[in-house]
Amino acid sequence: MKRRAIISVSDKTGIVEFARALNNMGVEIVSTGGTAKILAESGVPVISVSDVTGFPECLDGRVKTLHPAIHAGVLAVRSNQQHMKQLDDLGIQPIDFVVINLYPFKQTILKGHVELEEAIENIDIGGPSLLRAAAKNHQDVTVVVDPDDYLVVLDELHGCGEVSFETRFKLAVKAFEHTAHYDALIAQYLRGQVKDAGFPELLTFTYEKLQDLRYGENPHQKAAFYREVLPVPGSLTGAKQLHGKELSYNNINDANAALDLLREFDEPTVVAVKHANPCGVASASTIYEAYMKAYEADPVSIFGGIVAANREIDAQTAAEINKIFIEIVIAPSYTDEALEILKRKKNIRILQLKDISARPHKGIWDTRKVLGGLLVQELDTELLPDMSQLKVVTDKKPTAAEMEDLIFAWKVVKHTKSNGIAIAKNKQSLGIGPGQVNRIWAVQQSIERSGEKVKGAVLASDAFFPFPDCVEAAAKAGISAIIQPGGSIRDQESIDACNKYGIAMIFTGMRHFKH
Repeated sequence: MKRRAIISVSDKTGIVEFARALNNMGVEIVSTGGTAKILAESGVPVISVSDVTGFPECLDGRVKTLHPAIHAGVLAVRSNQQHMKQLDDLGIQPIDFVVINLYPFKQTILKGHVELEEAIENIDIGGPSLLRAAAKNHQDVTVVVDPDDYLVVLDELHGCGEVSFETRFKLAVKAFEHTAHYDALIAQYLRGQVKDAGFPELLTFTYEKLQDLRYGENPHQKAAFYREVLPVPGSLTGAKQLHGKELSYNNINDANAALDLLREFDEPTVVAVKHANPCGVASASTIYEAYMKAYEADPVSIFGGIVAANREIDAQTAAEINKIFIEIVIAPSYTDEALEILKRKKNIRILQLKDISARPHKGIWDTRKVLGGLLVQELDTELLPDMSQLKVVTDKKPTAAEMEDLIFAWKVVKHTKSNGIAIAKNKQSLGIGPGQVNRIWAVQQSIERSGEKVKGAVLASDAFFPFPDCVEAAAKAGISAIIQPGGSIRDQESIDACNKYGIAMIFTGMRHFKH
């Protein structure tokens, strides 16, 4: 009995050549609709599915392969005599190759502004069923979902007349991954059409591999970088690398932290990040001035760090960046002269992210893998509940200049690992105290890092002060104003301390823990 293949693909890449090669090796080709037409027009003998099933395609093509004459031919176990006898009694021929890729659901929803009805019409039903059937019966059936695998199959058929079990198994795994990805994408898309859907009882995500990485957080760890299927504006997955070595795991993590903070600012701003914490942040009237202020904020820590800017990098700024070792520069654009200057350094990674200032919409989920589980929360997209709800809790009110610096420092501390403190003056970060196990240490560290500029600066704390010791340390250093969430049972002690030392203090009513 001749071997038989069923072929039905939306991606026609290489399918004519593959079908012709199978046919030349004595394999009968069964096909549907558009695929059958292309094969026939290319001179490949083809049998229509309707001729196999004895039933016409119907419902605008919604029902083609959903028939026992097809599925029994795929699912029959060749070593099971009863299965084979039943096929013989029913006049059904076994199917040995299933070559299918699915309706273009992904391509449809990526077009943008697609109507729900059109998206639903591009949900494949028969294809996933056939792929799952073939993958289940991989001991006898070769399933192919990816045109890149056509040559693998043909090489083995030419070499030994059959596809090895090892290859059939790998292709079966790939088929199940393909259908799982397809279904997860559909569920993800449809979930997004439901208002206030909340967190589902069964949660599935799907991602596509963007690149393999040289290693992970440490050289002994393997790693890869995946992206969401639907583009996320302003995200690192949309960046174009213009120069330099491939990004590493730590590069990507640090660059993401820099972008998260940079999005908080509308005016020309530069963010420098080291080990996922900000080490220099500044806003100014030009990106050159912003860079110089960010560099001067911490000229030690910025070495080997990430620099992100929300305006075009010009030649003057590029020349300053090149004076030290920087791992990555990210900006929406670069002048030709700036690119020429930056490219003089072989290893610097230059990334262009045109929509660098795009902000994620409320409701996007933030996830963190823990051993055996997954933590899921809404992304922290808010900065303050409402400017009108800021509460001055001290006798002294902040000046207009202090108020600007308080909001600036609040943006910085939001993206600093807890316990976090940020000190700022004139829209320039001074000392940043990240990731301390108690708040007074974070205050002390940020004061020490601020140097003489600390006098007259403002201080932001990501969470409330449990004791007045933080205020006392700030007062001794010369801090003029403080912004913090409030909410401690001992808030009054901190308020009294501020009043004692003539410090203005604002409660936001919102904290920004970042672990």
